[in-house]
Amino acid sequence: MLMFDAVTKRFGPLTALDRCTFTACPGRLTGFLGPNGAGKTTAMRAVFGLVELDAGTVRWRGRPVRAADRARFGYMPEERGLYPRMRVRDQLVYMGQLSGRGAKDVTRSVDAWLERLGLAGRAADRLDRLSHGNQQRVQLIAALVNEPDLLVLDEPFSGLDPIAMGAMSDLLSGLAAKGATVLFSSHQLDLVEDLCQDVVIIEQGRIVLAGELKDLRAAVPERFIDIRYQGAAPDWSLLAPATLIEANDGRARLRVGSGGDVAAVLTTLQDSADIVSFTYQPPTLSELFCEAVAA
Repeated sequence: MLMFDAVTKRFGPLTALDRCTFTACPGRLTGFLGPNGAGKTTAMRAVFGLVELDAGTVRWRGRPVRAADRARFGYMPEERGLYPRMRVRDQLVYMGQLSGRGAKDVTRSVDAWLERLGLAGRAADRLDRLSHGNQQRVQLIAALVNEPDLLVLDEPFSGLDPIAMGAMSDLLSGLAAKGATVLFSSHQLDLVEDLCQDVVIIEQGRIVLAGELKDLRAAVPERFIDIRYQGAAPDWSLLAPATLIEANDGRARLRVGSGGDVAAVLTTLQDSADIVSFTYQPPTLSELFCEAVAA
C-alpha cells in the first residue's frame, strides 16, 4: 500500500501540498484527480524522492519509502523523460538496468513489452521518428520494464486515440488484477469513472475527497434522473424540488435535492410529456469532482 501521511511541500510562498493524506491500495486502480496546478505532479514526484518534503511522509507497505523500494516502482511522467535521438530498444534496456537488474533479464522484459504493445518492428528506430502515440507507449514500457509493484502515471492517456486508450485501459486493469498498485492522474473523468475503483481529488494542494468511488457516489444525498422523451419537452418549472441540469434532443438530466420526492417528480414528468425512459442514479464522477472542487 502507498500512503501519503500529512505530506506538505512548499515552494517559497506557494504551498503545493498541504498535509495531504490518502492511500492507494494493491490490486486496485486509483484515479488521482484535480484541476491544473492542484498539486498532482508534485505529489507523484514526492513518491520518487524528486522533491524534498517540508513535512509528512510518503510510506510504502507501512514504512517510509526507501531506495530499494523505488527500484520496484514505475513512473511515467507527463513530460517525457526519454532521449529523442536514441534508439527505442537501446534506451529501454539502459533504463531498465538503472534499477539494478541484469542486462539479460532486462532485455527479455523489454522485448516482451515491445511485442505486446506492437512496437517490436520499431525497436531499432530513434524515438523522435515515432508518432506521439507510439512515443507514449515507449514511455509506458520504460515504467513497466522492471515489473513494478507500484505504477505511478501522470496523464497516461493524453494524446491517445480511442483504440490506444482502450489498450492502455486494458493493460492497467491487467496489472492491477495481478496485484500491482496503480495510481494515475487524468482529466478524462468518464474514463476514470469506468476504470478506477478508488479516486483521490486534490485542489490547491489539499485532498478534498478520497475513497472508494461507489461509496463516495452513494454518500451524496442528491440523486439524478436521466430521461428520454419524445415530442414537446416537459414544463421544467413544474418539477420542483427537481432542477434541470441540461436538456437537448429529447434527453434531459435533473437533480433532485436531499429529501426530494423522486416519485412525485416522475409522476409530474409523465403527466406533462411523453416519457420514453428514465434512470435514477447517484452523481457521476464529473459531478462529484465539480462539487468537491467548488467546495
